[in-house]
Amino acid sequence: MMPVTVLEAGPEMAEQVAGLVRQLLLELSPGEIDEIQRMELFEVAEQLLGAGDLRALLAFQGMTPVGVVTLHQGASLHAGGRFGEISEFYVTPSLRSQGVGKRLLKSAAELALRAGWRRLEVGTPPAQHWPLTQAFYCNNGFTLIGERLRRVIVAD
Repeated sequence: MMPVTVLEAGPEMAEQVAGLVRQLLLELSPGEIDEIQRMELFEVAEQLLGAGDLRALLAFQGMTPVGVVTLHQGASLHAGGRFGEISEFYVTPSLRSQGVGKRLLKSAAELALRAGWRRLEVGTPPAQHWPLTQAFYCNNGFTLIGERLRRVIVAD
C-alpha cells in the first residue's frame, strides 16, 4: 500500500472534506444525497472550517484524499470540561482494514491533546446493521457509553 499522510484541513480543503462526507452519507443512506445537497455540504464545510467550529483531518494517498474525520468541541460537567466529538468518519472502501482509519483516529487523538480535550466521543450507526463500525472504534480504544438520540429544531 502506498503511504498515507494525514493533514488538518482548512477551509481551502472544504471540497475534499465535503466530497468524502458525501460518500459517507451515500453509503449510509443511498439515494438521499442529490447535487443540491452536494453543494450545500461544500458550503457548510467551508463555513464551519473557516470559523473554526469544525476541525477536519484528511488522509491522503499521494494527492488523493482517501479518508476524513471531522470533529467539534463539546463541553459538559460529566466529561470534566471540554471534549472532542467525532461528527463524521469515512475511509474509502478499498482501503478499509489497511490502517487508514487507525491512522486517522491516532491523528484525532493528537489533535484532541493539542486542543486540551479530555476525551473523544463518537456516535455510530446501529450496531445490528453496522457491527464492524462499532467493533472498529472499540478496537481503537473507545468504550460503549450508550445510545444517542436527536431532535431537529425548527422555528415555529
